[in-house]
Amino acid sequence: MTHPLDIAPESLVRIAADIAVQAGELIVTLRDRGVSVAASKSSAVDVVTEADREAERLIVSELRAARPDDGILGEEGTGIDGTSAVTWVIDPIDGTVNYLYDIPAFAVSIAATVRDETAYADGRRSIAGAVFNPRTGELFDAWEGGGARLNGSPIAGSGKSDLATALVGTGFGYTAERRSEQAEMVSRLLPLARDIRRIGSAALDLCNLATGRLDAYYELGLQPWDYAAGALIAEEAGAAIIGRDDTTRPGTPFVFAGAPAIVEELRSVVLGA
Repeated sequence: MTHPLDIAPESLVRIAADIAVQAGELIVTLRDRGVSVAASKSSAVDVVTEADREAERLIVSELRAARPDDGILGEEGTGIDGTSAVTWVIDPIDGTVNYLYDIPAFAVSIAATVRDETAYADGRRSIAGAVFNPRTGELFDAWEGGGARLNGSPIAGSGKSDLATALVGTGFGYTAERRSEQAEMVSRLLPLARDIRRIGSAALDLCNLATGRLDAYYELGLQPWDYAAGALIAEEAGAAIIGRDDTTRPGTPFVFAGAPAIVEELRSVVLGA
């Protein structure tokens, strides 16, 4: 597959993976010293830790050293306009509340994206990405057209064809209004699926989908850094990813992902369509 300016996505994956591991080692070191909450975002329970900020600084520094012409978009406020076709979309700790409580389901997510108005709602398409869970040592990666891997070995989704026997992942927002809306969605889905999991990291949910640990996943209110790497990994493992309806691109407000045979049924049930 040809990419803008003859970008080789395989080389971008190596950069993403190496830096994700460095950042993962940093956040574990900082977590073992104790967590300092730096601020809250959408509500008092939506926290940012000092480790989020330190990890983002590390990632940005390493990306700038490796590819100084690229842009960068980070969850914790980094916004750098590049002169190349590539913008890196980064989440230094996806699953910050898990990190706060030392639940071993948090990850560093790094994706290389290019402009594509037909792809996701933010107008970007991921061409390479890595997600690293430093507590488990699991490194997921993918590049466009190159398949998906876990610690270097190819992975594939479950291929589930029946929603009734599907294990479905989801996540919840941090405001009372958003959670009330999401509770209604869960109440529609729960009687019709095998079960539901709320793991606490969108990036890991999408990677779990890529390995067959989940059969499907949906969430309302994700931001680009939540899904940029994970969605590519899931797609390269065979998942279909769709938006709120057939005319809406996935991303914000909705991501529905899963085995191609069940993802549209999942959307219909969740939305009450």
